[in-house]
Amino acid sequence: MTTSQLEGFLLINKPTDFTSHDVVNVIRKITGIRRTGHAGTLDPFATGLLIVGVGRGATKHMQKLVGLEKTYKATFVLGASSDTDDVTGTLIPQPLSSFPSENELQTAIASFLGPIQQIPPAYSAIKIKGQKMYEAARKGKPIHAEPRSVVIYHYDLISPLHLENKGTCSFSVTISCSSGTYIRALARDLGHNLNTGGYVKTLERTRIGPFSLNQSQQLEDLTSDNWITYLLPVEKMQNTLKISL
Repeated sequence: MTTSQLEGFLLINKPTDFTSHDVVNVIRKITGIRRTGHAGTLDPFATGLLIVGVGRGATKHMQKLVGLEKTYKATFVLGASSDTDDVTGTLIPQPLSSFPSENELQTAIASFLGPIQQIPPAYSAIKIKGQKMYEAARKGKPIHAEPRSVVIYHYDLISPLHLENKGTCSFSVTISCSSGTYIRALARDLGHNLNTGGYVKTLERTRIGPFSLNQSQQLEDLTSDNWITYLLPVEKMQNTLKISL
């Protein structure tokens, strides 16, 4: 095969407890191609769609893919906060004296629709003055980030409230948003709006631009013999997105 025939994109369903870079490393070993990268980080606890570019012909265009609209399915918990704004952090109980009604929750959710200013979580990979925020937070010296402009296109409640332990409740949502949006921050800020704490319990990315999770492959199913059959050529990606790659 020519070099160009070995270049393109893989749609991967990232497993939990893998970093996005872990997935890239696995793909490098399977393909034997060093020039490999991903188009948009998923937190280790999260699962779902990750676009991986293989070969220089693909990776040089990754930034255009990073900017695509993304959709997530998440479970939020109210009644406690987390230093990481997700289930992996240290949880701090903030018990609800009364649980919000569905109408109250819907109203609070609707307040985040459209362009908003969002403060990134303390545990994020954003660099401020040369230091990643999560590195500073782990040292007990969290860095304050300025609010960033993001857009929430859709934010829908898809399950009733489920009462959990010690004054907490959980529910599921789907969110479509611009690149750079932190779902963990949405959970945190929703809690603040309801005078309590909030964090993400589960998170799955279900769509990136026109690509959906059901088009993806399980990482464990890829081998050195079959990976090429799942490769989306650069030209096909260009035609799908109708942009110049």
